[in-house]
Amino acid sequence: MGGTSKDIESQVHTISTERDKWRGRRKSFRRGWPIYLMILPGLLYFLIFEYGPLFGLSVAFMNYDPFLGYLNSEWVGFDHFVKLFQERVFIDLLTNTFMLGLFDIIFYFPAPIILALLLNEVRIRWFRSSVQTVLYTPHFVSWVVIVGITTILFSTQSGAINNWLDSAGYDRIELMTNPIYFRPLWVAHNIWNGMGWDAIIYLAAMSSINPELYNAAKVDGASRFKMIWHITLPSIMNLVIIMLILRLGGFMDLSYTHILLLQNPLNFSVSDVFDTYIYRAGILGGQFSYTTAIGMFKSVVGLTLVIVTNTIAKKMGKEGVY
Repeated sequence: MGGTSKDIESQVHTISTERDKWRGRRKSFRRGWPIYLMILPGLLYFLIFEYGPLFGLSVAFMNYDPFLGYLNSEWVGFDHFVKLFQERVFIDLLTNTFMLGLFDIIFYFPAPIILALLLNEVRIRWFRSSVQTVLYTPHFVSWVVIVGITTILFSTQSGAINNWLDSAGYDRIELMTNPIYFRPLWVAHNIWNGMGWDAIIYLAAMSSINPELYNAAKVDGASRFKMIWHITLPSIMNLVIIMLILRLGGFMDLSYTHILLLQNPLNFSVSDVFDTYIYRAGILGGQFSYTTAIGMFKSVVGLTLVIVTNTIAKKMGKEGVY
């Protein structure tokens, strides 16, 4: 009987504890419902536009027919992936995409960090704010406008800059048609468009660095460069690594609109990437299943790069994205 009584008391205690926890959760929800309401739009966005479309990846494994739908279309397994790897243009697409992604990591990725370091050293607040505003404003300019201005300035026959070079006795620059200039031009556009905007996150991280570290370095006679190298950079290194990992996740996702606007028959050999190929084969050609397979291939490459770089960062003792 004693054992039975203890069991009953234990059950009653468990029920009471669960009841108290439930009441506590309800009370917490009543207190924090405005916060949950603020989270709801973001949650719905990810459910509808990020997780919902994942169901559409099944199209890559079928001959999708819009009239038959998902359920009645013919399943073909990995046929579309085999077709992609056997295409004559696959190596060219992979090379062009890889080169632009590599240019992005080598030249664009450090640019916001360098800009943030320079702005962080400016002590005149109004000047720093003005420069920062001027530099992140291009982020809101459309690629159509940017490419249009570049065309007007550097058009081989009627461009303003080429006309000036010609009148000064110099050769005209075939910036928009010579394949040699396509990749540098693409990177230069990206730096001008996004450098100031991306620098904001690094400036925010630098603002949280303890000022006493700089004061102690000054007492020890450290120069501004040494303070940047030994204090500022180590303090934001975890953020830099996280941003690099996220950037590598989109290694093969290039600015499709930007490339398409710069693309022409003369620079096609270096400007044709997976995104522009998907546009031609999928949107114009109606090969939905085939282009979905291409998109999945790009995603797998990005995921692999994230896993590899995150593992390396962890082994180096740095924070990763997971």
